[in-house]
Amino acid sequence: MGSHFGAVQESYAQDLAIFRTKLHWGALFAFLLFLFTCPLFFSDRMLTIMTMIGIAVISVHGLNILTGYCGQISIGHAGFMAVGGYASAILCAKLGFPFWIALPCGALTAGIAGLIFGLPSLKIKGFYLIMATIAAQFIIIWTIIQLRSITGGPDGLSVPKPAIGSIVLSSKANYFYLVMAFTCLATLLAKNIVRTRTGRAFIAIRDNDLAAEVMGISLWSYKLQAFFIGCVYAGVAGSLLIHYYSFASIDQFPFMDSVWYLGMLIVGGMGSTTGAIMGAVALRLLDEFITMVGPVLSAAVAPQAAASLALISHGLVIIIFLIFEPRGLHHRWEMIKAYFRLWPFSHEE
Repeated sequence: MGSHFGAVQESYAQDLAIFRTKLHWGALFAFLLFLFTCPLFFSDRMLTIMTMIGIAVISVHGLNILTGYCGQISIGHAGFMAVGGYASAILCAKLGFPFWIALPCGALTAGIAGLIFGLPSLKIKGFYLIMATIAAQFIIIWTIIQLRSITGGPDGLSVPKPAIGSIVLSSKANYFYLVMAFTCLATLLAKNIVRTRTGRAFIAIRDNDLAAEVMGISLWSYKLQAFFIGCVYAGVAGSLLIHYYSFASIDQFPFMDSVWYLGMLIVGGMGSTTGAIMGAVALRLLDEFITMVGPVLSAAVAPQAAASLALISHGLVIIIFLIFEPRGLHHRWEMIKAYFRLWPFSHEE
């Protein structure tokens, strides 16, 4: 039996439940109420920021399953987002598919691309796998550019807005609701995937793949499953991003985004669903802060300083976390909760 804020768990089912206490359920309902009502009092700019955060959270959940839980480092995640986004865009713009069919098809296409580029992970790991995933990013973007007649090449492709029946999701508020629904669903699925037999196999492979293989875990099967699931998440995020702008362009999926998604995992805490959310929110808010500070810095110091501020600040934050908080924001949050749970008998670890 275990206790949590004074609540005694009487069975394993209670102890393994995601929401175990009335406080948990209350916090969940308060959060959902906030999400449901915030378009009523937030500006369009704030809704845009929150929509971009939601899309980033979905993408980082996929990378967390692949890298945080299974230990397969990928720096080509933005490329897989491009696969899902462009597949969805082509189905909608060229073939007239509705958004609700195009999005899962785009996600599945990204998952299949993940399987193809995940094949090298069966033979290589570490630095060599990093190089293979970087190659995937550039191969995908090159392919999109070459298929000009289908994808529009460098010029891009116009995409219709999503619609529910006759209602077109053209306003910021409508699209915010759409993205947040997908974000909540993606978070719940990610949380449950890692609690299954498959999730436990991912963790075993991450911790020691040789020991996992000796225990009977199929590295071939589970590594490819991790790539597939991670890239399906990326495909959903890419599709939502493209339909938000109503335009598909390779400029929406730069290589540096793949690096920053990994940075979000480092800041939030690898191997944690909550950490993936914290990291995505933290770095996206940092982006917005820099956007506000940039013009001031440009006027006070030099225009060049403002231009490079984003890269410097992101890199600096990631380095600080790697040195002083390598287990991320989620670990610090758990320590804070433990402190108050044990107070006044709390102790330093």
